[in-house]
Amino acid sequence: MSSTNPKIQFHLHEVSFVFLQRKFLKQFIIQLFKAEGKGLTSLSYIFCNDEYLLKINKQYLQHDYFTDIVSFELSEDSRTEGEVYISIDRVKENAKQEKCNFKQELLRVIFHGALHLCGFRDKTPNESQMMRRKENFYLEKFFTAKQLDQFHVKH
Repeated sequence: MSSTNPKIQFHLHEVSFVFLQRKFLKQFIIQLFKAEGKGLTSLSYIFCNDEYLLKINKQYLQHDYFTDIVSFELSEDSRTEGEVYISIDRVKENAKQEKCNFKQELLRVIFHGALHLCGFRDKTPNESQMMRRKENFYLEKFFTAKQLDQFHVKH
């Protein structure tokens, strides 16, 4: 279902932070797409600040408010080619509100974007609940898998 060599990239735009376990995270995201039965060709994560993401939110979605994430499906076929924009400012604020650390919240938002591209929505209370369950599932898998061969698709 997925491309033989999906490409995942991380870009920093006017923000900086230490990004550990990049290679493992990229492979984990590929496994997430496989587990959800969604093909993946390429995915770019762009980490930015509030102002940059607000501009994107206004320009492409006509939303005039801050958000932590915006995702775009760019492919016209069944395999994902996507871009996910994440506001590091919002992630930091969310981490404070949720009383968790930055890494955990950043991973939650990264997985949230991937899940959107796998077809999950969060507009209704039921959709939001399902999205949160999926985020928690993948967070737990990420933190317990020391190696990718410990990542099990069953859930």
